[in-house]
Amino acid sequence: MTDNSRSVRIERTSTGRYRATNARGGEIVFGSGDDADFTPVELLLAALGGCTSIDVDIATSRHAEPTEFTVTVGGNKVADDLGSHLTDLEVRFHVTFPEGKGGDDARTILPRAARTSHDRLCTVSRTIEIGTPVEAVVD
Repeated sequence: MTDNSRSVRIERTSTGRYRATNARGGEIVFGSGDDADFTPVELLLAALGGCTSIDVDIATSRHAEPTEFTVTVGGNKVADDLGSHLTDLEVRFHVTFPEGKGGDDARTILPRAARTSHDRLCTVSRTIEIGTPVEAVVD
C-alpha cells in the first residue's frame, strides 16, 4: 500500500524565524518578513509557481532545452469579511526555446502543458482552487 501523506515539521529558531524540515531532511528557513527570508505567503507563491514549473518543464524539455525559463507568481493580499487571503493569483510563464523542430514542438505544447498542469496535475494549484479545509489542532 502506498503512503500518500505529505508533511513538514516547523521549528521556531528565534523570534519570528522558523525552519521547515521535510521527511527527506531538506530544510528551508522562513520568517515574518523582518529580514530577507521568505514569508509564508511568499512560500505559498513559490510552491504554486514551482509546482506548475516542474510540470511544464518536464513536458517541454522533452523536445528542447529552454534558453530561458522564468515564472513569476503574484497576487494581492487583502483582509476582508473572509479574513486575510490572496486574490487575483497569477502564474506567468516566460519561456523561450531555440530555433528548430525541437524548439518549435516545445513552443507548440507550452500553452497546453501550462493549462494541463493548472487543471489536473499541480497539487498546489488544485488544492487552492478546490478550497480544501484546514484544521488547526493543539496538542
